[in-house]
Amino acid sequence: MDEEINVEASEMADRSASSLLRSMGSTAVVVVVGAEKLVIANCGDSRAVLCCNGVAVPLSRDHKPDRPDERERVEAAGGNVINWDGFRVLGVLSISRSIGDYFLRPYVISEPEVTVWERKESDEFLVIATDGLWDVVTNELACKLVKRYLSGKIRRRFSEGTNASCAMEAASILTELAMARGSKDNISVIVVQLKKHHCHGSLKKPNRSSP
Repeated sequence: MDEEINVEASEMADRSASSLLRSMGSTAVVVVVGAEKLVIANCGDSRAVLCCNGVAVPLSRDHKPDRPDERERVEAAGGNVINWDGFRVLGVLSISRSIGDYFLRPYVISEPEVTVWERKESDEFLVIATDGLWDVVTNELACKLVKRYLSGKIRRRFSEGTNASCAMEAASILTELAMARGSKDNISVIVVQLKKHHCHGSLKKPNRSSP
């Protein structure tokens, strides 16, 4: 049932995009967090990664044109994959599934790939992000940094406010790292805690106003 809902939602979003912006598109990764399982729906190269007992476990697979099964699907539909500054569908798009990009149908599709993960006691947190992060930060490094922050082993130098949650601060650390490493794409990062951590937060930003 959860899988059907995710697929229908993706199709509805795609229909809306096709009528408005035929030459524009976006990726999407959606995670439904239930008491007993996680349901992940992915379309494109945004990614969901689970930290389970300190180990990075990818819960989605990037839809890239050079992925053998995706390349086979594109070619079966009559399209081709061209290596033009990286592998691209028809030499244009560097992903093989998206919401929108309707001018590349039927080669680029909006059907999500759905994964179901049975929750375990060892599941710690999720990192859900666009390729602006994953292009420059590995799954393993992302999980390592978030785990160290949530356990209080590292601290973010300054926080914009004192009300930010530990998960939000951890996401900011990854965003700042991607920027420092020269990421050239949009960077969106979400951290979802699956068990309680007692992080120590960030150093308070100094008040520069006159006393």
